[in-house]
Amino acid sequence: MDIRSLELFQHLASSLHFAKTAESMFVSPSTLSRSIQRLEEECGTTLFVRDNRKVKLTAAGSKLLGFSQHILTEWKKVKWELQHKHQQLQGELSLFCSVTASQSHLPSLLDNFRHKYPQVEIKLSTGDPALSVNKVMQQEVDAAIAIHTPDFPAELQFLSLGEIPLLLIAPKDTLLTRLEQVDWRQHSFILPESGPSKRIVHHWFAEQGIRPRIYATVGGNEAIVSMVALGCGLGIVPQVVLDHSSIGQKVNRIRLDDIEPYQLGLCCLRKRADEPAIQALFNC
Repeated sequence: MDIRSLELFQHLASSLHFAKTAESMFVSPSTLSRSIQRLEEECGTTLFVRDNRKVKLTAAGSKLLGFSQHILTEWKKVKWELQHKHQQLQGELSLFCSVTASQSHLPSLLDNFRHKYPQVEIKLSTGDPALSVNKVMQQEVDAAIAIHTPDFPAELQFLSLGEIPLLLIAPKDTLLTRLEQVDWRQHSFILPESGPSKRIVHHWFAEQGIRPRIYATVGGNEAIVSMVALGCGLGIVPQVVLDHSSIGQKVNRIRLDDIEPYQLGLCCLRKRADEPAIQALFNC
């Protein structure tokens, strides 16, 4: 049993997909299969139940997963400590955030980090911000920029990067610039289908006693901005999205004084917070 085999096993236990793990870990499917087979031979039991449609972790596999997570975490700590004693911090650090956050908050954070630790390779991936927490929980990335919510997992450490206000937006041709001008019986609304905005928007409407006319429910704040710019209705989005949107000037911004803002921050698993690279990032 070696470190590389445990890394492959841990990724497969998360993805439950041989092809995805092989691609992500830069090995051939046959090499991955042989590695898992050797682990199963060493353990004397089956770690995965697999057929042509799905892969499932066995009870023995779940037990080995806990062991592998502990070993790999300790190995990373020892490796970083040994490197740090003799030379500058080096290695790699994987991050996930939304496209907007990669433009608004990440540059200053990474500029400081790379200035202090130029030999650390940053692996950045972007996507739906609603995926941030899950990607950290599944250890697909070391850290992520996420939005803190009431159900934020206790297993994650969160470092605030600031508040992001939410704004009501309207098509330019409506000439709406103040909340008092909005007649909710006449104007349709674009709802977010998931993520923190969904809870915040529903809560705000309930507090205001408003029952909006729903035109559509869409995924992503950028999609809401696009539909509002096209004249499909009103929407509520984070200010930072508008500030970095190529069509942000095609909508009117309406301030909302009593709506909950986003709590944006950096998160990682608590049990990995003292890994040198992650710790260095949080210290920046």
